[in-house]
Amino acid sequence: MPEAKQHKAKVIFVYNADSGLFNTLTDIGHKIFSPETYNCPLCDLTHGYFTMRKEWGSFLEELDHDLEFLHRDEFIKSYPDLSHTLLPVVFVQTDHIMTTLLDDIALKKCKDIKQLKVNIKEKLEQHHF
Repeated sequence: MPEAKQHKAKVIFVYNADSGLFNTLTDIGHKIFSPETYNCPLCDLTHGYFTMRKEWGSFLEELDHDLEFLHRDEFIKSYPDLSHTLLPVVFVQTDHIMTTLLDDIALKKCKDIKQLKVNIKEKLEQHHF
């Protein structure tokens, strides 16, 4: 009997911020003027005020997974059954099964981008994704 084909896992990054120009400008202002109350550690670690951090971009290119990036409003629209999920979050999707890789608490505990990268790699290896 032939072995079932295994699909590549997709890593889904969900930001605790909404999409759109107005929301982006509001987030930039929040990061600049009140960084201590900014509530998306995933955004904070992976993006500067205007662009993605180079170190993060290089890391993403190294991952051997499909990647998806969603803002809060896009996530709720795409995955309404998961709308109760606390954000930000990183999922792994294989076939149609979503597994939480890093939840909001784990992301808040990341002190810097290096720790975030290590945590993602460790979790992917731990779960054999």
